[in-house]
Amino acid sequence: MTYAPEHFTVWAEIPVTDMEKSMAFYTAVTDAQLEMDNTGPNPVVMFRPKDPKTGVALHLYPGKPAGNGTGPTIHLAIPGTVEAAMARVEKAGGTVVSPVIDIPPGRFFYSLDLDGNSVGFFETR
Repeated sequence: MTYAPEHFTVWAEIPVTDMEKSMAFYTAVTDAQLEMDNTGPNPVVMFRPKDPKTGVALHLYPGKPAGNGTGPTIHLAIPGTVEAAMARVEKAGGTVVSPVIDIPPGRFFYSLDLDGNSVGFFETR
């Protein structure tokens, strides 16, 4: 039997060194309404999917980033164009590290967040 869940990613975590600054960075780039959640053993900043029953959760947590693109890369959906998101990344203090990349489902680019985490930002077609 082959294992094929609805989503292979249950949730994703992005380690950050400054929760407030990182929350501001990701809010500026994604236009998502992020929420601080202190109900668990550690505080986390939650990205909430439209439908929590079918969406994949993401959060920021106080941790040690791998640094300058050496850890895993997560790709996040963005509103608008990748060009506009590139400008938001730079304005919010991140670094764009690739040109726009076109693939059949959409367009994306690679960047580094405030802690050097590798993040792709994706525009769907």
